[in-house]
Amino acid sequence: QCPRAHFHLHFAKMGKPRGLRTGRKLRTVRREQNWADKGYKRSHLGKEWAKPFAGCSHSKGIVLEKIGIESKQPNSAVRKCVRVQLIKNGKKIAAFVPNDGCLNFVDENDEVLVAGFGRSRPAKGGMPG
Repeated sequence: QCPRAHFHLHFAKMGKPRGLRTGRKLRTVRREQNWADKGYKRSHLGKEWAKPFAGCSHSKGIVLEKIGIESKQPNSAVRKCVRVQLIKNGKKIAAFVPNDGCLNFVDENDEVLVAGFGRSRPAKGGMPG
């Protein structure tokens, strides 16, 4: 048996580079692989500014019209909404008016403060109103 036989087995391994002068390689590989992570990708893609609120929780707007939006299956309702044009970027959105009869307090050309609704698939269990 060759006394160095065990030494040659170490070269068969693959994987990340190790040792001195590998810092740049490790950093660039990590930077590329981070984009496979869904949470990292969502927070770093920069799509937040394309949304109507542009990264904010609230936004002011002018009421254009009152509309009733029918809910998706399997629910059956007419959601009381208003079409609002945001002041800061001119984008038009449909804003939900909560609670029973609150649509009577909102008129056209009113200035309203719109709050984010969160990510809602259907309005869960039907929003009241």
